[in-house]
Amino acid sequence: MPITKTHLSPLISHTNYSLNKSKIDMSSVASIILGGGQGTRLFPLTQNNCKPSMLFGGRYRIIDVPISNSLNAGISKIFVLTQFLSRSLHKHIFKTYHQNHMFPGFIEILSAEQRPGKSDWFQGTADAVRQNLEYLLETPAEFFLILSGDQLYHLDFDKLMTCTEQKDVDVWVATLAVDAREATRMGIMKINEDHQIIDFHEKPKDPVTLDKMRTQPSVLEKMGLRTNDGKAFLGSMGIYLFRRSALFDLLHLDPREDFGKHLIPTQVKRGRIAAFVHEGYWEDIGTIESFYFSNLSLTQEKPPFSCYSDHAPLYTAQNNLPGPRITNTHIFSSTICEGSIVEADEVTRSILGQKTIVKRGTVIRDSYIMGNDVHDHPKDICSSPAAIGENCFIKKAILDKNVSLGKNVRIVNQENYLNYDNDPIYVRDGIVVISRGSCLPDDFVF
Repeated sequence: MPITKTHLSPLISHTNYSLNKSKIDMSSVASIILGGGQGTRLFPLTQNNCKPSMLFGGRYRIIDVPISNSLNAGISKIFVLTQFLSRSLHKHIFKTYHQNHMFPGFIEILSAEQRPGKSDWFQGTADAVRQNLEYLLETPAEFFLILSGDQLYHLDFDKLMTCTEQKDVDVWVATLAVDAREATRMGIMKINEDHQIIDFHEKPKDPVTLDKMRTQPSVLEKMGLRTNDGKAFLGSMGIYLFRRSALFDLLHLDPREDFGKHLIPTQVKRGRIAAFVHEGYWEDIGTIESFYFSNLSLTQEKPPFSCYSDHAPLYTAQNNLPGPRITNTHIFSSTICEGSIVEADEVTRSILGQKTIVKRGTVIRDSYIMGNDVHDHPKDICSSPAAIGENCFIKKAILDKNVSLGKNVRIVNQENYLNYDNDPIYVRDGIVVISRGSCLPDDFVF
């Protein structure tokens, strides 16, 4: 079924409001979370899953980030628009955000569907919202918060909503101060001293255009930003807050497919659009490299994206797993998730996901092991157990779920490939990726 709804559990609603009771009435806001496209730059991790469903930090799904940010702000009406390889995403949402008819909030999944006169899949971010207008029109919300399903951040949407009381504009774009290199891969806006957006360019590559989009130091200073760190550009985070009428009008006025490329520039020409500046962490998970480093940054003493906050908890599925069992292992700056059985010699700057099994003598460094669905594979899936065997060595690698390694396997990219494709082994930006469910035999070396 293309449309499915689950009501939020009393546990989530109680935790949300007891810790972060919003100072603003957020009942007038609905979140629309975009489930993403094919994620080709994240292949092979996206050959079985969509980006929002990918495992992050060993136990979370990336979709938990926008949902948790919404819940923590008191937003209880949430739509998730899905299309590509969405089965595991749907399963996770139903498992995590349990049904409860006593609580008025909901998470509603809107999948791409055929209908009279329309049989196309979603063609872009704006088209995905446009194809679901009939459902949004039925929603009692005065504001729609449009979010991406594949980004990492902690953002207090209360503060964003406060701006609507201070300035009479129709659209707010969440922005981040970035340097010139980062600006070439983002939508860049120029603003005046009243935060009004007066110009917008999507991923400007031309040096002349880029220089024209530079924010004046006086404007940065007025916004409380530093002017000596090289971050003289304001990049769009792909987070938009629309007044209800403004969203519907813009979708009808500009029939094109994408918010960043098409509709936001159109709104800039119309006016009544302003920038909200976010000063915290934000990362767009668009490549294997960004996915790898975002995960490994969690092992730092003070990670830029923290999962350890009572005031901004990150919700996810509860799997009722035992604590990890660790035997004679030297562990340095790492995360070992629930249900893991670790007998390794060393684990350094790495994440071992749920139900990871590592045998004696193995060394794991600078790697993300996603773990297993079960502790033992069915016999017809893989002849070896769901484990990393004895005396293996793994460095700068991502092992997708349910990967089995025999004894004495070495994953070290010994040829120093920058990019490489030979299923089940891939290399992206020097990072080795072993695809989901792969089985590598004893003494295998890469």
